Amino acid sequence: MLSRRARLWLAISLILPLLSLGIACKKSEDAGETGNSGSTAANRWKPKGNEGTIKGTIALNGQAPANPKPDLSADAYCASKSPGLTTEEIMANNGHLANVFVYIKSGTTADGQNIDSLSFDTPTDAVTLDQNGCHYRPHVLGVMVNQKINITSSDQTTHNIHFMPKQNQDWNQSQPAGAAALTHSFSRSEVMIPVKCNQHPWMKANVAVMKHPFFAVSGDDGTYTIKGVPPGTYTVVAWQEKLGEQTLGTVKVDANGTATADFSFNAAGGATANGPGSLQVMPALEVPMVTEAH
Repeated sequence: MLSRRARLWLAISLILPLLSLGIACKKSEDAGETGNSGSTAANRWKPKGNEGTIKGTIALNGQAPANPKPDLSADAYCASKSPGLTTEEIMANNGHLANVFVYIKSGTTADGQNIDSLSFDTPTDAVTLDQNGCHYRPHVLGVMVNQKINITSSDQTTHNIHFMPKQNQDWNQSQPAGAAALTHSFSRSEVMIPVKCNQHPWMKANVAVMKHPFFAVSGDDGTYTIKGVPPGTYTVVAWQEKLGEQTLGTVKVDANGTATADFSFNAAGGATANGPGSLQVMPALEVPMVTEAH
């Protein structure tokens, strides 16, 4: 039989490693991802002056469906400020698509470094998400991990901003008329994070959180430009909230060069990629989120 002292030391020797493991896991979870996570002189990316550009146009094949017109009668201010307001699910103009998020998903630089192995400094400039006319401006935006988002309101009514991520923490804040800007950031990369206003259910936006700065959103004319891309070969993805996404897997960027990567989406759903190494991807599915009860 073990003495009481021996049993006590045995119990402590078994428990301490478990406590240490739990603390380590907690620290890792709290740390999340950062733009400089694990950065060293070997993997921190710095411009060399020979960076290139990826640019292109997002086309729409077929007639775009009309965006729904929400019922604004529950808020007299919204009804007065934006009487002709429609949702922004598909914003088409002369066969081109706006609000398409285009980004480098993976690839290798010309000097043999995997883009995923590089770390990038977090931008010090904040990105603004404004509530104006009872809809979000912009409708689609991209930020980097830990980059600040300033949420402002140009409206004289109360809004409720609700970020609904899957990889980051849920965030839900009210913002009365005239209130100061709110600030938020995300510690993990995620494409896409839906945003809604709990006060006005038609108000929706989408935020992409990236580890690197190589992304863009197409404008009203369907064009986009990604600047400062290291020479290399990349997989480029275009995402549209209702029509799905598509991938170009062989976009080569030369030193100081410009690579063209055009995309086209089908109005009836689905996408076709214009370029070598293209893959067709079916429309995105909307899956209900499951959240933990509090």
